Amino acid sequence: MRRRRRPSTHAEPHLMTHLRTTVWGPAEFVGLPPARLLGAGILAGSLGAAAIVGTAVLGAWTGGPLPADGEAGLVCAAALALYLSCIGAGRALIGVTALLGVCLALQAPQAAAGVVLAERGRVESVVVTSVDDGRAAGGRHARYLCSVTDRDGVPFKVRIWRGCEVATRPGDALAVVYDPEGRVPPRGVTTEGHGPLRDLAPWGAALIAATVTAVVRSYRLPAFLHGPR
Repeated sequence: MRRRRRPSTHAEPHLMTHLRTTVWGPAEFVGLPPARLLGAGILAGSLGAAAIVGTAVLGAWTGGPLPADGEAGLVCAAALALYLSCIGAGRALIGVTALLGVCLALQAPQAAAGVVLAERGRVESVVVTSVDDGRAAGGRHARYLCSVTDRDGVPFKVRIWRGCEVATRPGDALAVVYDPEGRVPPRGVTTEGHGPLRDLAPWGAALIAATVTAVVRSYRLPAFLHGPR
């Protein structure tokens, strides 16, 4: 009776290496990553983040061919992911970078509207006509929505939540800032001193960090250094 041969495990290390390379990138360097890779990653990530935010701001400012609700930013995020795919970055890192790009693109329109209102907005006093509790069921943070009218009694199409508080009552006056050109919706005036783009900084930094990691780990040694196969 013949004994069955055990399947060879010689190919298993090569299979694991292939999987690691596909998922996380080859990263075929020893020690610190090459400086040119760090520079390329920072440049690509910074350009990607700037393009995502910049298209949102430009769309909100001009109301031109660039939409102000994030579509152009999504295209920029897809372009960054395509670049990483072309240089051989790991699929997992491409996915993380694309996800962060999408999140940044979805957050950018609100910040872009804030930029427009900060630069050319005008403040007007409006009258509250009704106050609604806009909290989600079981929500921890209260958000109240005020329906308002302007000085001529014309109701606003949007409800105001900035400056609308639990103590606000119909007949109270609220200060709102609006765009004279009507590109972005009005919003309540707040006393917060930070710039409108500050909330995007963590998303932008995360996108740049993920891009740098993906570019660095995409490094592959020249073919002649691998030796005969």
